Amino acid sequence: MNRGKAFGILVACAVLATFANVSCAQPDATAQTIKHDAKAAGKDIGHGARAIGHETKHVATNIGHGAKEAGHGIAKGARTGWDATKHAFKEVFQKGH
Repeated sequence: MNRGKAFGILVACAVLATFANVSCAQPDATAQTIKHDAKAAGKDIGHGARAIGHETKHVATNIGHGAKEAGHGIAKGARTGWDATKHAFKEVFQKGH
């Protein structure tokens, strides 16, 4: 064998060994990337769910306060109506005595 053939075979073996190491290392790197992406997605989903929960609580509180204010308004209106009815009753029936 001459030097040219030996050098060519040596280079071919080196290239083959390099690609063999890359192909062996790639599945581990891919698995780690998948794990990392899944973990990041899980965290993002958790943060989104927490944000939705906080906004839901905020909306429910606002609705509750609105209902409370509406209830107070209705009660005040009913009280005013009742007072007007009592006053009218007294005006009509008290004058006759």
